[in-house]
This record gives sequence, C-alpha cells and structure tokens, in this order.
Amino acid sequence: MSGERQHLSWWSRITAVLTGEPQNRDELMDLIESASERGILDEDARAIIESTLTVSERLVREIMVPRAQMICLRDDHLLDDFLPLLLDSAHSRFPVLADDDSDEVVGILFAKDLLRRLLPGHDDSFRLKDYLRPSLFVPESMHLDRLIHEFRMKQSHMAIVVNEYGGVVGLVTLEDALEQIIGDIEDEHDLDEDLEDSLIREVAPGEFVVQAITPVEDFNAHFGSNFSNHDFDTIGGIIVHAFERLPLAEESIRIDRWTFIVLEADSRALRSFRVIATP
Repeated sequence: MSGERQHLSWWSRITAVLTGEPQNRDELMDLIESASERGILDEDARAIIESTLTVSERLVREIMVPRAQMICLRDDHLLDDFLPLLLDSAHSRFPVLADDDSDEVVGILFAKDLLRRLLPGHDDSFRLKDYLRPSLFVPESMHLDRLIHEFRMKQSHMAIVVNEYGGVVGLVTLEDALEQIIGDIEDEHDLDEDLEDSLIREVAPGEFVVQAITPVEDFNAHFGSNFSNHDFDTIGGIIVHAFERLPLAEESIRIDRWTFIVLEADSRALRSFRVIATP
C-alpha cells in the first residue's frame, strides 16, 4: 500500500508539471512571471496581481499612521478652535477624542458635515458631539485583505487602530490599504517625486531635505547625531513629539544643534522637512 501511495504521489507531481496548473503560491507567482515575460501581462497588471496575492500577508500595523503623528480633535472644542485646521488640511476626516485628555476615540468628524452650518437658519449653538459619526476600530494585527473587507462591509474609509489592550496606536484609511495593491495614489498634496528619490538629500551646503519616515538610526548615521530610537522609530516621530502636536508647513523647531523646518505635512502625518545645522 505504501508503494502505491508513493506511486500516486509521483504521478500527481508529474501531472501538475504536464498540465502547468500551479499547486501552491510559489508556482502561481512563477506562472505570473512567465506570463509577463511572454507579453501576456504588462508590467502594471503583473504588479497588481502579485500585490493582491501578497496583501494577505501584511498587517495593519505596517501601514498605519502612528498615534504620535495623528491629529485629533477633542469633543469639547469650539468651531473656531479647529476650523483653521479643517481649512488648511488636505483630508476630510478627523478622529475626535473624549474631553478628559484620554485617548478614547468617541467618533469621527467629516468636514463636509459642517457645511450645513453655512445654511441660513442654523442654530447658533454648536456642539461637536452632534456632528460625530461612529468609529470603526480594527486591531493592529489584522491582515490587510481582512481590513479591505471590513471597509467594504462597514462602508467606511477610516479606521482607528488599537492594540491588544484596546489602546489607540494609530489610524488607517482605505486609501492606505489600496495603495498596497495598486501603488501610491498621488494628489496635489503628495510629495514631489524629486523629494522621494532618497530619504536624505543635500540641497545646499549644510542644508538637507529629509523625509519624516527616515529611521532614527539612519538619521544619526548621516548627521552624526545621537537621537534615541527607544520611543520613536523615525525622525518624524521625534519632531512631532518635540512640537507636542502635528506641525504645519513652514513651522520650525530647534532640537539639540539642528533646526528642523517643516516642508510637507497634512492632517495625518508629517511628511518632510529641511534640516540645517545650528551653531
């Protein structure tokens, strides 16, 4: 009987080779590569198919905006307190926290929901709580294919990311997830392509443009600095922590012997800044 099972096993392998039908993911990837090389698939189609196959292996924590780089409102804020932020922001959704200085997310504000206040006859009283929509919460360990499914089922475009203890650790959007399949979705607020060529780029003697996602270790190695990577993985996290909020474009701050001037930032994250050595 064992000899018969061994014979069937070898026969199954030979049959798979002859029919060309992939038996696992690696064989499927090889088949897609072969189809691309023969011109059956163009490069864009190949990249999308391969990304779709691998997206189930990636986790929410890998693409989320960290808590330190989130910009949030408090549910006791007055309209005049945050209206300038809404006008300057490139995004339309904002997490709203409880008014007790905690990280409890009580809802999501859609900027467009405030438009009705521009209509004649609206009530002069304003309570941010009256404009909130329910929040979608997802664990940081969720796989991206499941995340996309949740967005579709809940008809939501933003989710609050929590850890195993229920604490808020970041946020993620539908756009963030889809970009893992189709690539960056650029708009007028994205970084110029020439700024994305490298994480650290010298633009003048002693003056550099640095991407906020630059690892602290890489920044230290390049500039001879000694910033700690104990609490933050990126230099952007250190800068946001120093500001104690998400800074706006053209704002600057000095940390140790370096002056950081914000170049690009939006309502969710610091993107890039200029670095100048200060005597």
